[in-house]
Amino acid sequence: MRIAVFPGQGSQTPGFLVPWLALDGSADRLAQYSEWSGVDLLAAGTEWDADRIRDTQVAQPLIVAASLLSWNALPSTDSVDGVAGHSVGEFAAAAAAGILTEEDALRLVGIRGRAMAEAAAAEQTGMSAVIGGDQDAVVARLEELGLTPANYNGGGQLVAAGSLNALADLTAAPPAGTRVIALQVAGAFHTAYMAPAVEALRAAAATVTASDPRVTVWSNSDGAAVGSGSAFVDLLVAQVASPVRWDLSMASFANGGVSGIVELSPAGTLTGLAKRALRGVPAVAVKTPDDLEAAAALLSGATDA
Repeated sequence: MRIAVFPGQGSQTPGFLVPWLALDGSADRLAQYSEWSGVDLLAAGTEWDADRIRDTQVAQPLIVAASLLSWNALPSTDSVDGVAGHSVGEFAAAAAAGILTEEDALRLVGIRGRAMAEAAAAEQTGMSAVIGGDQDAVVARLEELGLTPANYNGGGQLVAAGSLNALADLTAAPPAGTRVIALQVAGAFHTAYMAPAVEALRAAAATVTASDPRVTVWSNSDGAAVGSGSAFVDLLVAQVASPVRWDLSMASFANGGVSGIVELSPAGTLTGLAKRALRGVPAVAVKTPDDLEAAAALLSGATDA
């Protein structure tokens, strides 16, 4: 089974869309994505600095747009057996699986980004990655501090979310055997702090028509495959305020006999996790158009590396 995966927030870097705009049709496609999402994605992906594209209402549609640009540039998407996205990457996965049209995916992710930015502005919150240590001990320490384990990323990585004061306490006294790294995000995503954004996205999602997936698609909710398009959209909405279980998604990949993983732009994070959690499974990170050939070879079975 060959799987395409789509990254989440924090994977963007200044100017990362520049090489993609050299491909025929990409500038026009990005202009359309900008109109649908309500964000100037051309400027965001080529001109704006790190602080500006860190804004969640910019970052979310920017990442989904980049993933879909690179997905559409792949010459062999028919060879993909399954798709999954990390957090906001699930919107790109939904479009790739045929659950949502690209227009609906970009329109909804624009609404999601604005709603989450508004929720994040209500209180001073953030997120920090906790690397290493015993997972149960890490979760227990987060509970002591009133923090939420927001992302179970697998490969020895868990992301904590909550108040900035509690995150500072975590950094000052981390669980044994761990490193704590503050993440450059605007708030405590995938926690109860995002409840107002859930309601805004639910209202918007009620206006779209979802189709059942044409390939296997896994949910961040529990890592399980979802056969109903409408059920997947319901999970997309709820996911805004609930933990990302990427660890369980990777476990499902392994149980399904994954033989290769391609991560779409802005790539690198998910292939890194896969190399630690799914040892021996070939993976290609599509960071620029130069990586498309290697991705196509992996998806077609022409290579095992």
